[in-house]
Amino acid sequence: MTGQLALYVGMLHHAEQTLAESFQVVARTHAAEAEVFAACRLLAAMSEQHVRLLQPVADRYGEVAASADVEEPERLHASGVAEGREGPVGLLRDLQDLHVLGTLVQTTWTVVRQAAQAVRDTELIDLAERANQSTSRQLAWLNTELKVAAPQALLASP
Repeated sequence: MTGQLALYVGMLHHAEQTLAESFQVVARTHAAEAEVFAACRLLAAMSEQHVRLLQPVADRYGEVAASADVEEPERLHASGVAEGREGPVGLLRDLQDLHVLGTLVQTTWTVVRQAAQAVRDTELIDLAERANQSTSRQLAWLNTELKVAAPQALLASP
């Protein structure tokens, strides 16, 4: 009855890990901006916690990595921030990349929560709701930082 849930658990695990690593890259790249550095480290820790909390779910339902022979879910994969960009425009672009990843994570938690509800897995429902709230906090911070960074990055003289 759990069909493709293992695939989505795998996607979620990969997406959360990628988001955590990407927050760390942005923190290191923009370490001179104390607020960005501290917030990105904190937000990375949230995703790292989600990765740890996913382990019992993977044990229960399995975890399948998306591969070339599973076409549709692979298209949902977003690449992480492998290397941060320098300067104000670089920060703006890094924040946008993090936002794309965070949105993928959030929608994947939503999908997994719906499946958990269908199979009446109250532990997974609770995890998905808590993780979704944390991801909402990550996205809210990113939205605020995008608003702050945009004028400086786009209108300042080069």
